[in-house]
Amino acid sequence: MKILKLLIAMNAFLQFWNNSQAQIKTGDKIPSFSLQDQNGKTFDVNTVLGKQPLVIYFYPKDETSVCTKEACSFRDAYQDFQKYGAMVIGISADNVASHRSFATHHNLPFTLLSDPKNEVRKLFGVPKTLVIPGRVTYVVNKEGVVVHEFNNLRDGEKHVTEALAALKKI
Repeated sequence: MKILKLLIAMNAFLQFWNNSQAQIKTGDKIPSFSLQDQNGKTFDVNTVLGKQPLVIYFYPKDETSVCTKEACSFRDAYQDFQKYGAMVIGISADNVASHRSFATHHNLPFTLLSDPKNEVRKLFGVPKTLVIPGRVTYVVNKEGVVVHEFNNLRDGEKHVTEALAALKKI
C-alpha cells in the first residue's frame, strides 16, 4: 500500500514538473507551429487554419500496440473525417523516417508530424504519465479554436469516436 501511495505521489509530482505550460483546453486557440511530416516536408499549421477543421492527436510512439490501433482506427474512419472536411494530424517524437515507415506499413492516409524535441507537445501542454508521453486528441474548428479535447492513454480507438462525435457538432 505504501508503494502504491508513493507511486501516485511521484506521478502527480512528475506531471506537475513536466508541464511548465497549462494544457490547452476547449475554447483555447491552438498555438502556431511547424514540423516535418513523414515525407520530410515542412507542415505549417497556419497554412490550413481558416480552411478546414483539424483533428490533432498526440501519441507516444510509432509501431507500439495502442498507438498502432489508434492510427489504424483513424485510417479506417478516414472517409468519415473527410465528410466533415477535417484534416487528421498525428504527432509524436518519432523521427521522419520512423513516421514514413509507420505510415507505409499501415497505409495511413493522413499527416504524421515529427516533434523530436517535444516542442509542440509542450506548447499544447500534453501531460506525461510517469515517463510515457501522453495521448491527447484535439478537435479544432476552422478558426483554430479547440472545440473538444480527449485525454486517454490506454484506449487509442476511443480517440477516433470522440473526434467524430465532436466534428458532428461543429
